[in-house]
Amino acid sequence: MSSKKETLARFGMGAKGIVYLLIGVLTALAAFGQGGSKSGKNDILQFVAEQSYGKILLIALGLGLIGYTFYRLYQGFGNPKNHDDDAKGYFKRSAYVFSGLIYGLLAFSALRMALGGTSGNGSPASALLNSDYGNIIAFVIAIILLGKAIYEFYVAYSGKFKEDIEHSGIDSDAQNLLTKAGKMGFTARGIVAGILAFLFFKAGFGSSSGDINRTDAFSFLQNEFGSIIMGLVALGIALYGVFMLIKSKYPDTNIE
Repeated sequence: MSSKKETLARFGMGAKGIVYLLIGVLTALAAFGQGGSKSGKNDILQFVAEQSYGKILLIALGLGLIGYTFYRLYQGFGNPKNHDDDAKGYFKRSAYVFSGLIYGLLAFSALRMALGGTSGNGSPASALLNSDYGNIIAFVIAIILLGKAIYEFYVAYSGKFKEDIEHSGIDSDAQNLLTKAGKMGFTARGIVAGILAFLFFKAGFGSSSGDINRTDAFSFLQNEFGSIIMGLVALGIALYGVFMLIKSKYPDTNIE
């Protein structure tokens, strides 16, 4: 990886780590009655905007997320990991591009808020669910999220996850912290993605339409399993943020 691409990757991963760390911490604080609130990505932008020097922080975060967007697009189109030209390889590269577009939208929202706009009402998924083909779109999104959930669990518990860290050339203490934070973080992401898949399947079968996001997944956890479980999953999301912040120091580690 060239020095410019490496710098872009580091900056982008750090910005993504901050987003997930804030989502996890604020939601965990709400779960344990210590303030905070159940949060998604757009909620985090509002939280940052309300802090001292909020506009400057939003600009920095937005630029970081743009860096992550270009890094993901580079992974998808440049294929630095040399994925094979088969269905599996094309799927992986498409996933990189899709991830880049999602974070590109978040970066746009952050910069728009910094310049005096708003984060917008609802998500792109909300507009799609309210369209004439809302039920079909809900099923498609649910299937994608189910696949994402399965993949997150695979990354968390496959031997490849630990092997990639061990072969990254980083010191043993960083390896141990990266392994623990990554395993818990990917597990939490898998749980949230699985719940979102369930909620989108329900939207597809029913007549309900509207915004479905990470906050709804946390609410589902709280309503069905209690605040403690929601808080533990939120802490896992925060650890994923820690994982990304550590990984931003070692962008060549072959970890998704």
